[in-house]
This record gives sequence, C-alpha cells and structure tokens, in this order.
Amino acid sequence: MPKEISSITFHSNGDSRLFPTYPAVNLERVFIMDIKHIAAFSTGDKGGNPAGVVLGDSHPSEAEMRRIAAELNYSETVFAMPVDDAQNHWRARYFSPESEVPFCGHATIALGAVLGQHAGAGRYQLRLNEAEISVEATPTDVGMTATLASPPTRSRDLHPEELRDALGLFGLTEADLDSRLQPAFIHGGADHFLLPLRSRATLAAMSYDLDVGREMMNRYGIVTVMLVYIREDRVFDVRNAFASGGVLEDPATGAAAAAFAGRLREVGWPHGGSFTLHQGEDMGAPSRIHVSLSDEAGSSVQVTGTARDMRG
Repeated sequence: MPKEISSITFHSNGDSRLFPTYPAVNLERVFIMDIKHIAAFSTGDKGGNPAGVVLGDSHPSEAEMRRIAAELNYSETVFAMPVDDAQNHWRARYFSPESEVPFCGHATIALGAVLGQHAGAGRYQLRLNEAEISVEATPTDVGMTATLASPPTRSRDLHPEELRDALGLFGLTEADLDSRLQPAFIHGGADHFLLPLRSRATLAAMSYDLDVGREMMNRYGIVTVMLVYIREDRVFDVRNAFASGGVLEDPATGAAAAAFAGRLREVGWPHGGSFTLHQGEDMGAPSRIHVSLSDEAGSSVQVTGTARDMRG
C-alpha cells in the first residue's frame, strides 16, 4: 500500500525544492511530476485563486488526475505535458475536485506563470480538449504575469426557465437585476450563466445551497453562475458560484471573464477595448482580472493576471 506523505522534494532542471506539509499526496503517484501551488489574479502578495499546476513528461491516467485534483482540493488543477522538444506547445487538461472542465482561466494563468519560470518568458501554445489557445508569460516588478488568449466567445439571452432557476437558486427576483445588461448564457471556452445585479449589497449577500446549485448547473451543463455589479462602465465587481465543481465560490474566474467580455461586445457595451473585474473581495481573497478585447464578434479576448507562488 502506498504511503501518504506530508512533504516531497522534487527535482526540476537541476534544482531541488521542498514543498512542506499541505496537502498530503501519494509519492508513488507523483514522483515523476512537478507540482506547483499558484494563486492566479493575485494583488501583490495577497488574494488570487489557488490552482495546482502539474507538469510532467506525460499525463497520468484520467483516474489519477481526478484523484490528484481531489487531494490538492483547489477549485482547479491543470495537468500539462510538452508536445514538442522545444517545449513551446503543451497539452493541458483541467480538473476540479469533482469533474473535468474544458477550460479554466485562472489555472491557465497559473500555468503560464509556471512555464515562464520553467522555460522562460514568451508565448506558449496550449491544446485543450475542445480548443487551441495560447498563454504568454511576462516577468514584472511584482512577479510573473500571464496573458491568455481565450477560445472564441458567444452568448445569448437566458431562456425563461434558465432565468427562473438561476434567480431561484440565490433567492433573487427580476427586481434585483440591473436593466442595463440582460441575464445571459455566456461562453468563452466554458459555459456560464450571467446575472447582472442592481445592488452591491445584493452581490455581497450571495448565498445558496451547494447541492441544489450543483444539480442545477449540471442539468444546464454550465460551469459557474457569474453575478455582476456594474461599478463603472469599465469596472465590475463579480462573484462566481461554482457548485458544478464542488466549490461554493471561485475567488477569480478567468474563463467567465472571457465569456463576459464576449457578451459586453455583443450588446455594444462601451468597454473601450479593456476593462477590470474585481473578484474575491467578499470572501477575503481580493483578485484582479484585466481583460482586453477587440470589436470583432466572437473573436478571442485577452485575460491578464499576476500570479504568486503560494509556497514563497
């Protein structure tokens, strides 16, 4: 029987690094891998959304990836393997503690930062399950930043039954919605529902039953429900319910940010080519997501964030 351990020394490019105490992982399953613990979209040395980044010469089995993601217990863990000798192209898969997801923004930002440290600054091509994207790593005075180019975006108004169930999940009514934006189904690599709210206080009070939320999100095939408060035309406060992944809330959700950008573009919102999302503040993990976009309908958008190593 394999033994659980509380620390592992990994060797990568001749360096030895000790990752202490948490979380406990199985040595026999991961000894050929390099596991990083990264908070993406952080603000300085605070906040951000934790992600596991697992680099290896090959992917373990799907069952192994599910187990490792569950043991790490971050909202998502990305598994990446190089597909060329130059390590410019990588195959990436994303797992929450409960399921595989087609795309995860914050884990991609975390992966970009790790690749920047591992193989140098620059742009890396990523092959996902359903799309081809890129992520670019750039060193800055505040740490490594990464910019992902999202899959194509699309959106539509919510159907009446979708709106009913989404509002009901949070105990909201249509009177709680901001008429400047319509509730919508949004996509930028993964599927989400969007609920624009009139009041910042309503956003701060977000509450729902995890099991009920999981059933609803799985029934509609969505990853999160994104609740948005419009602070200014180009500044938004957001929260993302993530019951489909077994997590009550995400501190920063890059995939939803990309999908939201596509929606703003489609409805002619005065985005000015870029905007900022403030997320995680209501759960004590302040995060910043910067988004740049063109006016070309459905085209990729750029999502940028700073990443920090949670182990120092």
